[in-house]
Amino acid sequence: MTSFPGSPRLTKGALIGFDPFNPLASVIVFQYNPKTMTRTLEASAAPSQGARSEVLRLTGAPAETINLKVELDAADQLEVGNGVAQSMGIYPQLSALEMLLYPKSSLVIANTVLMAAGVLEVVPPSGPFTLFVWGPKRVLPVRVESFSIEEQEYDPSLNPIRADVTLGLRVLSYNDFSITHPGYALFLAHQVTKEVMAVVGSVGNVADVLGGGL
Repeated sequence: MTSFPGSPRLTKGALIGFDPFNPLASVIVFQYNPKTMTRTLEASAAPSQGARSEVLRLTGAPAETINLKVELDAADQLEVGNGVAQSMGIYPQLSALEMLLYPKSSLVIANTVLMAAGVLEVVPPSGPFTLFVWGPKRVLPVRVESFSIEEQEYDPSLNPIRADVTLGLRVLSYNDFSITHPGYALFLAHQVTKEVMAVVGSVGNVADVLGGGL
């Protein structure tokens, strides 16, 4: 599944889970960019309660979900004799994806000790701060909402060597973070970029409308 020698080098999408104690724990660069991606946006509208003046009022950024399918295949790595692929297939890549849904085991153990010691209030551990990277214009804080893996082929040791992973992501906006969290500023920058691109696109559209005699 190697690429044609003359093909351009493409920017690859990725999911990155930030863990300050283990920065490389969940860095997943897509081996092959998904061919399609479904995005659903739902307006965050204020309840009108019958007041006509409130019908256009928004309480924040829209709630956005992203669904995509990622393909993982060890064929290229096996072809060049990659030792990790030969001994574990794509199990490490699948594990990196799955860790986006797991709390750190060290925090689970610490909370278990606190509960055994009789601490009345134990704060549940947080998952990693996760970014969905889809080119330089879309770097979004997300939460993995759904996750399914279809393992399709195995090596003689039953390590998976080919799989399709279906991901459901919810974009986290400034509605979800405190003002001091990096996700707040990151999403706000994303919205500002989108506003600029909307103006660029609208200029041409206005010219087309006026040219059409409207």
